[in-house]
Amino acid sequence: MNNHLWFDAIGWVGAAALLVAYAMISARKWEGHSSAFQLLNVGGSLLLAANTIFYGSYPSTFVNLIWAAIAIFSIATRKRVSSG
Repeated sequence: MNNHLWFDAIGWVGAAALLVAYAMISARKWEGHSSAFQLLNVGGSLLLAANTIFYGSYPSTFVNLIWAAIAIFSIATRKRVSSG
């Protein structure tokens, strides 16, 4: 398989992860601070970032890396608050 196909697949999986996370919040199935929501945000954003780096779409890379960082910060903060 060529690189374009791999990075297209990675991008589509990342997009699906973010859309599932958003749909679950919108349907009130998950809370915004839930681990499942934040982990899908991290995973989806990193996959999309890999796709956008491959294609040279750096503004989208920036947004996705910030999106992942926010989710990681949320997870870290939640763990710190619950253990403290």
